[in-house]
Amino acid sequence: MQVETAQNVTLNEKKQYLRVATISSKTALCYFYIGSENRSIQFLSDSFESGFFADNFESAKKSLKAQSLKEIDVIVIDVPYNERELRELQSILKNRSLHTIPVIYNEHHLKGTDRNDEMIDDVIDLHNWHYDFSTKVNFIRKTKEYDHPVGHLQPKINPGKPVMKRIFDIVVATILLVLMLPLFLIIALFIKMESRGPVFYNSKRAGRGFRVFNFYKFRTMEVNADSKIDSLAHLNQYYSLNGAKFFKINNDPRITRVGRFLRNTSLDELPQLFNVLKGDMSLVGNRPLPLYEASSLTTNEFVERFMAPAGITGLWQIKKRGKSDMSTEERISLDISYARNSNLLYDLWIMARTPKALLQKTDV
Repeated sequence: MQVETAQNVTLNEKKQYLRVATISSKTALCYFYIGSENRSIQFLSDSFESGFFADNFESAKKSLKAQSLKEIDVIVIDVPYNERELRELQSILKNRSLHTIPVIYNEHHLKGTDRNDEMIDDVIDLHNWHYDFSTKVNFIRKTKEYDHPVGHLQPKINPGKPVMKRIFDIVVATILLVLMLPLFLIIALFIKMESRGPVFYNSKRAGRGFRVFNFYKFRTMEVNADSKIDSLAHLNQYYSLNGAKFFKINNDPRITRVGRFLRNTSLDELPQLFNVLKGDMSLVGNRPLPLYEASSLTTNEFVERFMAPAGITGLWQIKKRGKSDMSTEERISLDISYARNSNLLYDLWIMARTPKALLQKTDV
C-alpha cells in the first residue's frame, strides 16, 4: 500500500496526523478511517480506491475543519466509543454539509449499550466482513438523503411511533415464546427424525437500513440448499426488473417433507420471535432479504422498501403470500407502500389479517 503524507491540513504543521492512501481497488469509493489498526487499514485498502487516515477523533476533527473532504463516501470509526467526540464530529459534518456521509463503527469498540442510532449509521465487524461494501455505503447515503432532503428529494416515510412499536414487539414476542415452547420441542423432534442436520436455519439477512443480521427459522430444506440456487435459477417464479431480484420457485425440490408442512402452515417462522426480542426485526414489517436479493434493491427507485423494519408478517404476506403470479413490481410496491404508511395502528390491522394468510395453498 502506498502511503503519502497530506500537506497543509493541520493547525500545527509540525504535527502530522493525517495520511492519505491511494490504491488500485475493487470499489470506486473514498473512505475516511479513524483508527490505527493495521488489519482494518489493510481491509479498507483492499476494498476502496482511495482513503484518508486519522489516528483519533481529535485529528479527524481537525482534518475536517482544515480542508475540503467532499470526495469522502464513508467514515469508518475504529477507536473506543466516545459519545462527546462523536457528537462533535457529527456537528462538524453538519456544518460543512457533509451530514449525508455514512458513519460506520467497528463493532469491536462498541458495547451493547453504546450505540446511538442518531450518530452511527451502522455497525460492522471490520475483521469479518465478506459482503459488498459499496452496496451498503451507497444505500446508507440514500437513506440519509431521505432523512435530510436536499433539492427535489423529499422524505416520504412516516416513522410512526417506534418506541410504542418496540414495546409492543417485546411484550407480544415474549408471551408467544412462552406459550409456544412445547410446540418448538415437537417441531425440533420431527425435523431431526426426518433428516440429518441442524434444527434451526440461520443466514445473513438485510433489514431496515440494510443492516445485516443473523436470521432464524426452523430448517425446512436439505442441508446446503443455498449452494443450489444457481442450478435452479431457471425455475425462479419472479422475473427480473431493472436488476432487482427475488428467488422463489414452485415445488422447490430442496424442501423436505416436514419442511413443506412447516412452510405451508408458517410454523417455520416461529424462531424469528428471537429476532424480534433482539431488535433485529419487528412483528410487522417488510421481509428481511438474503444479501444476494437485497443488494439488487438499493437503487433510487427501490431504496424505500428498506426504510421499514424487517418483520415476521407484513403487507406482502396478507396480500400475496402463496400466490405464484406475483411480479417483482408488485412485491416491491407492497414493501414501499408499507414503508410509507407504517404505524402501530397499521401494524395491528395487518396482524388481524395475518391468521387467514398463514395457510397457503401453493408450495412457493
